[in-house]
Amino acid sequence: MVDSHQLSMALADLAVESLIEELSLTPKPGLVDQNDQGSHRDLTYSIMMTSAISLHETFYQMAKVSFSEEPSQYLREKIGEIGRAGEKVMYEATNGVNTHKGAIWSLGLLTAAASIHKGQVDETRLCFTAGEIAKFEDRFIPNQLTNGIKAIQKYKVHGAKREAQMAFPHIRQFSLPILKSKLLNGCSYETAKIYSLLALIANLDDTCVLHRGGMEGLLFSKQYAQRLLDAENLEELPKMNDDFIIRNLSPGGSADLLAATIYLYKLAQLKIIYEENNVNEVSFK
Repeated sequence: MVDSHQLSMALADLAVESLIEELSLTPKPGLVDQNDQGSHRDLTYSIMMTSAISLHETFYQMAKVSFSEEPSQYLREKIGEIGRAGEKVMYEATNGVNTHKGAIWSLGLLTAAASIHKGQVDETRLCFTAGEIAKFEDRFIPNQLTNGIKAIQKYKVHGAKREAQMAFPHIRQFSLPILKSKLLNGCSYETAKIYSLLALIANLDDTCVLHRGGMEGLLFSKQYAQRLLDAENLEELPKMNDDFIIRNLSPGGSADLLAATIYLYKLAQLKIIYEENNVNEVSFK
């Protein structure tokens, strides 16, 4: 038997670790990393780190409430309630700056899915279970016109909500396969994560980019990322960052999905460790 507290703690630990890994990955175009603030004047590495750490309890509660449940409207609304409480904690930690709202959504759903399955299914199944949860409506969502919603309405693209409802196709088709492929081909873990991020930027209709740069900015970022992918040229990343900053572009949606990709990869390692140890306690160390 898997203990719900042990599993929930492990999942929350992994979720926060994934956010920190995404943040610490350097260099990243237009995004906060260990070198600079990217295109964000109101964010720093320290603020983002504080935000990530502050969300541990949020992910723990999402995992705890989902343990042995099934996707349902009840569960969707409980996760939404916990997520909105988590947003308040985030804003308190960052003095009102939105750092991880999108990540609370994507990682929260995947955390719930992992808890439902007690951490014992593969990444694809987790994505589809998370998608099942996301398809239920949360009747208590505040009616807010966010920047992401504005971009979705203006440019007729899918946003974070639809991405989740479709079982995270950009993770399943692009970021996770390239992460695994690069690791199998001898790339370092850090390098593989850079390629994974570029794959997301090249393929995702990122509403954060659309909000800042319109369709022209989105096409610019997609083509730039694809060019580096095709050439397998990461030496140009600092210049890409400079070019994104000049155009005020920040692929925040891609960053959120990279954190989710890292999380799924970590969950797979957790499952392997659990099976190899064949113990009742869940461990990921």
